[in-house]
Amino acid sequence: MKYMKLGTKPDTFYTEQAVRSVASDIPADLIIHVNNTKYQLHKFPLLLKCGHLQRLCSDTDDGEPLPIALHDIPGGEEAFEICAKFCYGIAISISASNFVPAMLAARFLRMTEHVAKGNLVAKLETFFDSCVLQGWRDSIAALQAAWRISGWSESRIVQPCIDSIVEKILLPTSKVAWSYTYTRPGYTKRPHQSVPKDWWTEDISELDIEVFRSVVSTVRAARLLPPPLIGEALHVYACKHLPDPLYGSSSSSEPGVNGQAQSYSTVAAEETIAKQRRVLETVVTMIPGDAGSVTGRFLLRLLRVANYVSASSSTRAQLIRQAGSQLDEAKAVDLLIPLPSDTQSYDIGAAEAVLEHFLAQFQRPAAPDERRRMSVAMEKVVRIFDEYLQTIALDREFPIGKFVDLTECLPEIARNDHDGLYHAIDTYLKEHPDLSKADKKRLCRLIDCRKLSPDVRAQAISNDRMPLRTIVQLLFVEQERTTGAGGSHSMMPPDRASVDAVSRLTAIDREEEQAATDHKSDLHRPRRGVRAERALGEAAAMTRSLSASTKTAPRKDRTAEERGSRLRNK
Repeated sequence: MKYMKLGTKPDTFYTEQAVRSVASDIPADLIIHVNNTKYQLHKFPLLLKCGHLQRLCSDTDDGEPLPIALHDIPGGEEAFEICAKFCYGIAISISASNFVPAMLAARFLRMTEHVAKGNLVAKLETFFDSCVLQGWRDSIAALQAAWRISGWSESRIVQPCIDSIVEKILLPTSKVAWSYTYTRPGYTKRPHQSVPKDWWTEDISELDIEVFRSVVSTVRAARLLPPPLIGEALHVYACKHLPDPLYGSSSSSEPGVNGQAQSYSTVAAEETIAKQRRVLETVVTMIPGDAGSVTGRFLLRLLRVANYVSASSSTRAQLIRQAGSQLDEAKAVDLLIPLPSDTQSYDIGAAEAVLEHFLAQFQRPAAPDERRRMSVAMEKVVRIFDEYLQTIALDREFPIGKFVDLTECLPEIARNDHDGLYHAIDTYLKEHPDLSKADKKRLCRLIDCRKLSPDVRAQAISNDRMPLRTIVQLLFVEQERTTGAGGSHSMMPPDRASVDAVSRLTAIDREEEQAATDHKSDLHRPRRGVRAERALGEAAAMTRSLSASTKTAPRKDRTAEERGSRLRNK
């Protein structure tokens, strides 16, 4: 950061009894009040260079020291003292960090060339043009300072700074010769390394949201940078100013030690929330409409923030729509959207809405290539959603009705395999051991046993949490797979023994339900081990029956072939 040194005399300002003075043999004849600070100074050096003070002192005599109030001077005491020291010839250093308040105060005091040659305003303007606007971080620091002091009203500083920043952003990376901030994870700057395309994003994230929007909008209007680069700038800014509610928020207030402290903390928290809401809604309006300009994970992060800060319905609707179209880029954890009132609970409706917008894409006609892409995206979303269900299943207060509805949000044809769904349902059964038998069956009916992988099917068969009927279905599927792998090409319909076995298993199941209803005691229920043994016994009978049927089927086929051969010979 460049600086300019003015004056040569040592600093002789001092404070005594809350009064700022200058060490001098000449008594002070000018008293100036700036906010809560009192200055005892001298007319001679100040009036020579300050046109505003000349006008205020023009109608006074040379008697008692004249009190003057300058409470509205831009930059306050610090800026006024820079100007006063310049008048005394005391050495001062001007840099981008203090340039703006010094310039605004000097203009307020009318320290121009009309008042005295080589005055402060002219020197500061030269420094601004030759140093501040030529530097990258200097321009950003000056722009931020000018905005915070006077907003858009100080266009003589704000607009040139914006133009300088935009001009540097649009330069080819090969011409970037200044230092910049770049702290991406895994990035290590090495000698002669090429400049990353998003080198500018972190430094401008220091700006207030209105100035940031002006800079990014001007960059976009030039149409020289790709939309994903604009999206990366928005991502960096949002991550800096919008804490993710999923991992805690810095705006949460701690209880105060008394009522006044707690009230102040609440007000501060509300102000923080309002500021974050303004930042969020501005960032969302700046997201480019081009596909791939931002990631699906980033959109879901913004949706979590939108829930937390109670953003407008239009902002939430836009995020849900865009996140739904890119849901295949997300992870299961991204769908965990905390409720505003309770960050330990999740907004299931928001996750359902995002999934609904994703599925709506399949209702539109599409070219074959697009269909293949969407089919791959569907497989990813199924895995993401089943992992999400596993996390939701850990909530012991989550009602089974909602869990079933959530599971059925994905159409049946969407899942090519049910391994993820099985793990989600098994997790729910584990975390809700008091479920009724009817509820367990209701859950397990969602599983298509034929869509389980061999390993998961074997695990499910030995799972004590699975209802007996589900285990029987699994054993049937296992037998079919075994028989099919043995080389049989035709399956005979189940014989009388198989039908009887299924009937006996159904009777066992009803018997247990009746026992649970009548006695309402675990002592009257058959043990799970006994149930499993009975299920396996009955399944073994069915297995023997099916095996016998498949063994006779090939002989019948051979007999038919022999008859056909004899007919052909005749």
